[in-house]
Amino acid sequence: MKIAILTLGTRGDVQPYAVLGQALKLRGHQVTLSTAKNFEQLVKSYDIDFVPVEADYQAILQSEEGKKIMKGNPFAIRRNLEKWIYPLIRQSLTEFYNLAKESDRVVYHVKTMADSFADLFPEKMIRAMVVPAVQPTNEFPNPAFSGLSIPSFLNRFSYKLTDLGISMLKKPIGQFRESIGLPKKYKVPETKFLYGISEHFLTKPKDFPNNAHFVGFWFGVADEDLSEDLSEFIASDEPPLLLTFGSMPFKSKFDLQSAIIKLTDKFDTRIIVVKGWGLDQTERLENNPKIKVISSAPYEKLFPLTKAIIHHGGIGTTAECLRAGKPFMICPILYPIGDQNFWGQHAYKKGLAVKPTPISKITETIFLESINELLTNKQLYANAKQIQTLINNENGLEKTIDEIEKTTANSGLA
Repeated sequence: MKIAILTLGTRGDVQPYAVLGQALKLRGHQVTLSTAKNFEQLVKSYDIDFVPVEADYQAILQSEEGKKIMKGNPFAIRRNLEKWIYPLIRQSLTEFYNLAKESDRVVYHVKTMADSFADLFPEKMIRAMVVPAVQPTNEFPNPAFSGLSIPSFLNRFSYKLTDLGISMLKKPIGQFRESIGLPKKYKVPETKFLYGISEHFLTKPKDFPNNAHFVGFWFGVADEDLSEDLSEFIASDEPPLLLTFGSMPFKSKFDLQSAIIKLTDKFDTRIIVVKGWGLDQTERLENNPKIKVISSAPYEKLFPLTKAIIHHGGIGTTAECLRAGKPFMICPILYPIGDQNFWGQHAYKKGLAVKPTPISKITETIFLESINELLTNKQLYANAKQIQTLINNENGLEKTIDEIEKTTANSGLA
């Protein structure tokens, strides 16, 4: 089959779909992934076809206006809708629609707004996400707003907040539909909904509809190996800690470089630091024999060789910690809006991680105290090993592909 995969966002919104696309190609399908043009190299590294759109959200996030938008500044959001957001949506929807028309299956992230043309061919449209932030449940609040103090009786209502965000985009969506000869108003069809989430970590809510499936994490295996100098650093002593804050820009209240140096001395441990947009200044760490600074590495090969991981809380990185059987500490960067705090709190409650603290609120004292617990709490390590066994015995990619290949009868509601 010709399968189109549509997604938008940061690397965490793209890489899982590239992994899925690669697995679909290995199953014998013709796969094309469409996303922002800045991810061309990443997508092509998975040996699948690529169709670019102009929506470079990482560039937006790096700008001053983008940082204000991420803080939920309503004036910045309104000011930039016409300037940045609307043109990107109209252009990306046109590219997505043209690709969808030519395909037998369309697997899409709701961020793409592909819901806006799903009514044209509902039998081939399949929603797929790694964060359950669209279908409402009483069991937990909308993960995208987990930093807000939402009482449990409003859990289901919190999913309406996502609808409010989409309502702000009615104008460009309506313009797009008019451009292809459709009425502005439309109803989103009930399509199959696949979640790349393991039920061993997050149980599918009992009140979810029958069209929702938790199929397991989408794990890939990179061709890239660890560099020789990194392998030598890891093998030279006890397993090191690892710190990675992903591709999101951030600012901390304390001097992170100084805190990293302090923790190596205070806890007599070593650490690998993965540079990123928020941690681009690492000159004081470079020549410390207890610290190894790297730009990148395949997590599925690196994480199993570490003692524990400190990270930003993206579900992709969280899943890799679980696969590696390593406890972790989450410092959400996206807060209070964003799903990172949700995963941090959930992992803490399951005894797999220390209590999360947002990077914007954490102090050096809390940072070091949390790392001390991460290093010394033996129950965390036992729990991490237990869930590792469970997750490694399921094959999320295989289950996902089985669902995609199923007959289109009943509009994908099987």
